[in-house]
Amino acid sequence: MSDLKVGIVGMGWVAGAHIETFRNVEGADVTAVCSRRELDEKELEAQFGTPIKVYNDYARMVADVDILDVCTPHPMHPEQSIAAAEAGKHVLIEKPISIDWESAKSVRDAIHKAEVKSCVCFEVRFCGQFVMTKSVIDQGLLGDIHYGEVDYYHGIGPWYGQYAWNIKKDMGGSSLLTAGCHALDALLMCMGSEVEEVTSYETTSSSDHFTPYEYATTSVTILKFKNGGVGKCASVVDCLQPYYFHTHLVGSEGSLLDNKFYSAKIGGITKDKWSMLDAPLIDSGDVNDHPYQPQFQEFVNSINNGTTMPLTDFDTAFESHRVVFAADRSAAEGRTVKISEMV
Repeated sequence: MSDLKVGIVGMGWVAGAHIETFRNVEGADVTAVCSRRELDEKELEAQFGTPIKVYNDYARMVADVDILDVCTPHPMHPEQSIAAAEAGKHVLIEKPISIDWESAKSVRDAIHKAEVKSCVCFEVRFCGQFVMTKSVIDQGLLGDIHYGEVDYYHGIGPWYGQYAWNIKKDMGGSSLLTAGCHALDALLMCMGSEVEEVTSYETTSSSDHFTPYEYATTSVTILKFKNGGVGKCASVVDCLQPYYFHTHLVGSEGSLLDNKFYSAKIGGITKDKWSMLDAPLIDSGDVNDHPYQPQFQEFVNSINNGTTMPLTDFDTAFESHRVVFAADRSAAEGRTVKISEMV
């Protein structure tokens, strides 16, 4: 079986990380990129160590590849993802899949109609910290989880590469859409229950670094789950502090705090101090530190084997987006929003 041909649309920061990742993925190779900029094929080959054909016409590239990897600015994701699906191509989409709910549903409908495989880059589910966290949960060491909080703290100010476009409402969308959705998605995985309703509040920093933002840079969302559990997700892109992906889960048999835990199901440990789990923490927003490799490998495997992509298949990611859009609606309208409203 020949390797699947991957075409990347958009040649920004994240695209470079995707190209480097696919060099270590079995069964697929990046063979093409599409950009509005003029790119030199020889320079790309020298940079990435593999021949890459450059297109300026997206439709032409779509016809020549098997997988479309969407790495363009957020507002372009729906149109490009839909075009790829309609052409019968598998689709890898950087989050968010869109910055508005109606477009997200259009992407879903196109992917379902075409019956193509799709993966969304909620790669936190594949990082060491959350592989470990999910294992602790699945082994019952925390018991039944009734409370969880996963929070995103990352100051995206003038010192950060995406700041120039991220400040714009029609590009970033919201604090959750542009960044905090990673934390909310991780919380949903950990809680293991569908969300019933959300209540969200927004605020902004008075720092001059963040005043150019056209949307609220901090939000906090309270979630009520169908199994009776409750949760909280803060999305803070206007903080002045080190990057921090805060995680705290509380269950009937124990608790987990980042990489520390207590479990009544393990003999010989005490509630007086945390026990440590040796897992790498999420401590950077740099795409070069993201766990793309295991995620992309699973996506390629799912295509070749005709199976469902684990953890970050499109439908799972779509439900996380449904909760994100419900939270943003709650903050905008000043009321609790039931997930059943998001149809």
